[in-house]
Amino acid sequence: MLGIIAGGNFSPEGMETTETTVLETPFGAPSDHFTIGRLGGRALVFLSRHGPEEIPPHRINHRANIYALKKLEVSEVIGINSVGSLREEIPPGWIVIPHDYLSPWEIPTFYEHHVVHITPALDAGLRALLITAAQGAGAAFAQEGVYIQTIGPRLETKAEIAMLKNFGHVIGMTMAHEATLCQEVGLAYASICSVDNYCHGIVDAPLTEEEISRRARENATTINTILGQVMEEMT
Repeated sequence: MLGIIAGGNFSPEGMETTETTVLETPFGAPSDHFTIGRLGGRALVFLSRHGPEEIPPHRINHRANIYALKKLEVSEVIGINSVGSLREEIPPGWIVIPHDYLSPWEIPTFYEHHVVHITPALDAGLRALLITAAQGAGAAFAQEGVYIQTIGPRLETKAEIAMLKNFGHVIGMTMAHEATLCQEVGLAYASICSVDNYCHGIVDAPLTEEEISRRARENATTINTILGQVMEEMT
């Protein structure tokens, strides 16, 4: 079964809901209830990672979210992630399907009491499916890129961006944690990144929360079209 985790500006268009469920986990409560249903004929579980209370990114209980998806027998997870672009050639309104990520500042794990070494990676098969779907949807997109995760909740300084643009293509605050934890419990994970702004200092235009939210809502239409293509390929 497929799972989708997304931010507050996105919901799967056309999803037929059969039930909603609230789960408790050994790691506490997930961000929100889980919506279970079908999209394009395929079983789907949807979770809003920020929940109804708009949980800030540094306080999301990623371990509870991923543990609960595993308990619901999800096998593949697509993250819908809002990002800022570190490159002028990747403008707002584009989609990025990242191939790798960088997140050395805070690394979550399910294995607090014994040593388990995973080799972090985004799932190649799921990435290939997303790339094919984005092509079929006619989206403007980059089929690879390095996602850098910062801690948040604030945006980055110009000095931080000047450094980080040497190492990656987009910046967000959630995807790397989801990808790492999914791999620890055996869930395939890949991401559709919605480029909603240029990062601070990449261009001269001012960066505002209102503009980021507006662009995310516009990009949601494209992402829903991509998901429609994904469901056709998966069924």
